[in-house]
Amino acid sequence: MQCFDEHGKIVILPVKYSMYVAAGAVCLRFMAYCCMHYILCAKSDTEVSAGVDRVIIIQQEAVMNQKNVKECRRKGKQTMADLADRHVLYEKSVQCVASEYKFVSKTFRKLRKRKARHLREDFCGTAGMCCEWVKRKPDHTAVGVDIDGDVLDWGREHNLSRLKPGAHLRVSLLQEDVCKVTTPEPVDVVLAMNFSYQIFKTREQLGGYFRQVLKGLADDGVLFMDAFGGYESFKEIKEKRKLKGFKYIWEHAKYNPISGEILCHIHFSFPDGSKMKKAFTYDWRLWTLPELQELLTEAGFSRVQVYWEQTDDETGEGTGKYKPATVGEADPGWVCFLVAEK
Repeated sequence: MQCFDEHGKIVILPVKYSMYVAAGAVCLRFMAYCCMHYILCAKSDTEVSAGVDRVIIIQQEAVMNQKNVKECRRKGKQTMADLADRHVLYEKSVQCVASEYKFVSKTFRKLRKRKARHLREDFCGTAGMCCEWVKRKPDHTAVGVDIDGDVLDWGREHNLSRLKPGAHLRVSLLQEDVCKVTTPEPVDVVLAMNFSYQIFKTREQLGGYFRQVLKGLADDGVLFMDAFGGYESFKEIKEKRKLKGFKYIWEHAKYNPISGEILCHIHFSFPDGSKMKKAFTYDWRLWTLPELQELLTEAGFSRVQVYWEQTDDETGEGTGKYKPATVGEADPGWVCFLVAEK
């Protein structure tokens, strides 16, 4: 029996299984791919039957969702994707400011034997961490820096407005270039999270940014960054994660091994079948940990450490706790922190 694989190429299913891809399967590329995955890899007729049942359910749900979305649009009704706010979805799926705060404040105190009070959040976006910082202590101040005025306005309306009276006065949001920004006083901590510094694609650009950060830090200030990698980070893939009310999809759309440039997208999908495609797009260079450590040292930081996630000995899973390390596991994917001391 003839059908199509996920790349649109013609494939032939064995005759003994052709009965399982009836009624529209040959017309739906996705259906054919599912059949190939569940049926041809099956080791017994029982597994084949179970696989077919699963494929039929997937097909029915997909068709119903497509019909729902088309019907909504025909009637002029808004879909779940139309009604969703991409910044809310981002904060729910990507950020965890409470955990970030705990790591930053605890690590700074351990390194410097004092508490950090003044924070600068570069590439701050909606300023979630700025708000978390000033909420924690009455003497905390925060400066958020982002070149996008629209996202800063969103942060003012949705995050700063929710702070207790007086707390919002301890947050300043600046629409400026992080490579040129200055603050009235040096800060204890600069954050460059969510990999945003990877917008700088050359050593000159990224090194220049690190030197500017160094100037803005107090004498014992610390820069905190996150990084991702692993052998799957060089692949052009999609990763999906189901959350309450929506699905988060992280896509590596393109990777150039010669330049190190990577193009990434964040998409969201919803139970009614609607999608928010390319809600966020990132045109980056995927920097490696050795490169980042070298650039930070060259910029003048006195010590640079990688904080690697600890692993549970019984489950083999990450514990969510990070400690300084000089050796890491060659995992398919990982996220870690870099901590650079002035």
